[in-house]
Amino acid sequence: MNKITAAITAVGGYLPETKLTNADLEKMVDTTDEWIKTRTGIHERRILKEPGKANSDMIVPAIQEILNKKGLSPLDIDCIICATVTPDYVFPATANVVSDKLGATNAWGYDLGAACSGFLFALTTGAALIESGRYKKVVVAGADKMSSIIDYTDRNTCIIFGDGAGAVLLEPNSEGNGVLDSILKSDGSGREFLHMKAGGSYSPATIETVMAKQHFVYQEGKTVFKFAVKGMADVSAELLERNNLTGNDIAWLVPHQANLRIIDATAERVGLPKEKVMINIQRYGNTTSGTIPLCLWEWEKQLKKGDNLVLAAFGGGFTWGAILVKWAY
Repeated sequence: MNKITAAITAVGGYLPETKLTNADLEKMVDTTDEWIKTRTGIHERRILKEPGKANSDMIVPAIQEILNKKGLSPLDIDCIICATVTPDYVFPATANVVSDKLGATNAWGYDLGAACSGFLFALTTGAALIESGRYKKVVVAGADKMSSIIDYTDRNTCIIFGDGAGAVLLEPNSEGNGVLDSILKSDGSGREFLHMKAGGSYSPATIETVMAKQHFVYQEGKTVFKFAVKGMADVSAELLERNNLTGNDIAWLVPHQANLRIIDATAERVGLPKEKVMINIQRYGNTTSGTIPLCLWEWEKQLKKGDNLVLAAFGGGFTWGAILVKWAY
């Protein structure tokens, strides 16, 4: 009997309609279109501006697209894992809210927080559930409403982030396709360089923390950039070496969309030309957990059964990793 692997069998995505361009940001903070494009590669990003709309309102249509593509009912879903750092609530889990809004009453679920690496961590976890043989349909979503935790007077962070959601369906596969290997890493000593200062049990919300703007993303950009370039490139190269592969064997690099220079450095390290690298940072910015599934969603029609993909990310905390996926359809 062939080994059961967890294959991605459908992809869905959602992006808010409102665009926040570099020209818009020029009116809000001391920056320029040229400065932003040169340092990040970003031209515009999407923002979920509608009142009363939360992260779950982006995840639900992304999953609904998957159900429509596959002709499935929400009742067919066994489990929903949401990778996010901007949940609807501290509790209950956004995955539970999503299940309710979808009508996925047979599904259990939970949130996973690993910053920009969250989707990779969730995908590996979801794959293990499929490989166990106990679950047949696991949905893994990566989504963030970053605009809810961004200070739009801080030019170091507000130029980078956008809102969006992507999701994949994992199902059992006996043909050798799917999630084949992963290398995941974390180093909590990096937390001082990229984090949210208040709102957790270490520093609960008070009038003082709110007035001090401690409920927004804080980042030391140069330090994070240095760690991210090395982390993403090293782990991607290690993954290929461990599986006796070279850049010639890889159809696509699917990198986290944090910074164009980080993406270029990772592609160079694994020996991939730019035309084999998924890049949409110029249009959507950094949607944190949403970047990788949104890339898969946008490039889905170009992917062929048997294609080798390397998914790579680096996130706050620090977290980083790479996953080898053989495309299943």
